[in-house]
Amino acid sequence: MSKLARDDEAQLILSSQHGDVNAFNQLVMHYQHTMYSAIFRMLADPESAADVTQDAFFAAFRNIRSYRGGSSFRAWLLRIGSNMACDHWRRLQRHPAQSLDALTEEDVSHAPDLLSALATADLEGNPEEYLLSQELQELIQQGLQQLPLEQRAAIVLCDIEGFSYDEVAIATQTTLGTVRSRISRGRVRLRHYFSEHKELLPRNYRLTGSND
Repeated sequence: MSKLARDDEAQLILSSQHGDVNAFNQLVMHYQHTMYSAIFRMLADPESAADVTQDAFFAAFRNIRSYRGGSSFRAWLLRIGSNMACDHWRRLQRHPAQSLDALTEEDVSHAPDLLSALATADLEGNPEEYLLSQELQELIQQGLQQLPLEQRAAIVLCDIEGFSYDEVAIATQTTLGTVRSRISRGRVRLRHYFSEHKELLPRNYRLTGSND
C-alpha cells in the first residue's frame, strides 16, 4: 500500500479517537502487514502471529485515546504489538508446547548488518537463487530464534521493519543505550549464525572473511 500521508493519518487517528471504527479500519489496512510481519518474526508461528496481530489492533483501538501525537504512530502500534508478542512468547516459555533453546548473551561488539538486505533481497532476477528464497527466509527466521527475546525484538524492529533507534526505544519502552546494546549484540550473533550457514546464502551475501 502506498505511504499514508501525514495529514490523512492524523485525521484518521483523530476520527478513531472519537470512536470511528471505519477510520480505524483504514489504519489497520495500512499497518497490518507491518504489524504481522514484525510479530511473525518474533514468534515464528503464522497462526500465533495472526492471533497476536488481531489482539494488538483490538488493544490499539481500545487505547487509541492515549496516543498524543508528537511521535510515530507506527512506533506506537508496534510497541503494543511487540509487547503482546513478548507476553505470548513468555507464556509459551512457562507452558512450552515444544522445547526452546536456553539463550545467553555475548559480549557487545559491532558488526556489519546483513539482515535487512537478506530479508528484502530481490531474488526473482536470478532463477537459481530464487529457488533458494524460501530456504533463505527460513534461515533468517531460524537465526532470529537463536537470539534472546529482547535482542530479537530490537533486531526485527530496526533491521527488518526499518525503525530508527529512537523508534525502537519507544516501541520497546526502553532507553536508547539499551536499544543500541541489544542491536549490537544481536547483530554479532546473527553474523556468526549466518557464517556457519553461508552455503545457504545468496552468493552476494556470503561471509568469506573478516572484511565482508
